[in-house]
Amino acid sequence: MLKTWWLVFARMNGETVGIVGNQPLVAAGCLDINASVKGARFVRFCDSFNIPLIILEDVPGFLPGTQQEHGGIIKHGAKLLYALAEATVPKLTVITRKAYGGAYVVMNSKHIRADINYAWPSSEIAVMGSKGAVSIICRGDPDLAKREEEYIDTFANPFPTAKKGFVDDVIMPRDTRKRLCADLKWLRNKSQKNPWKKHGNIPL
Repeated sequence: MLKTWWLVFARMNGETVGIVGNQPLVAAGCLDINASVKGARFVRFCDSFNIPLIILEDVPGFLPGTQQEHGGIIKHGAKLLYALAEATVPKLTVITRKAYGGAYVVMNSKHIRADINYAWPSSEIAVMGSKGAVSIICRGDPDLAKREEEYIDTFANPFPTAKKGFVDDVIMPRDTRKRLCADLKWLRNKSQKNPWKKHGNIPL
């Protein structure tokens, strides 16, 4: 049974939406093979029936380990990336806590044509967690705790990402539903076409 994902249908302003969310209480919300495949199928289903997508992101990365590598985590993770990149329905993302590494890009980032990306003030958008990053960058430094605080203040928050335009706004959690409903109304008549081709070449 898949427990690292929430894949549900919900109603926002009386209209159906598909919600994709990480479950941080199981495997810290990591993306694994099963999660990637199931998520890709859900996204493709929503796109087929013109159902807007909301991504609730709290992901520390792809699940590490030889079992995942031998099972083809890169190939299966690419299915989710492809599905979200190709989808032409309204796509909204809310980063609630962690957004690390390649999993951040896969989970409907601006780099793959997300329409609106929000982040809560508590979110961290980075290549990796602050502790791991500092242990590499400041190896041998006698005061790693201080360096970690400096790293968090400088990088491990949503504001540097927002400054670069990869996050549209940093919002308070209490305002999330109101903002999403307004954006869905604004994007109701969204029209986006992919470059013409007979069909795409999703990684199978």
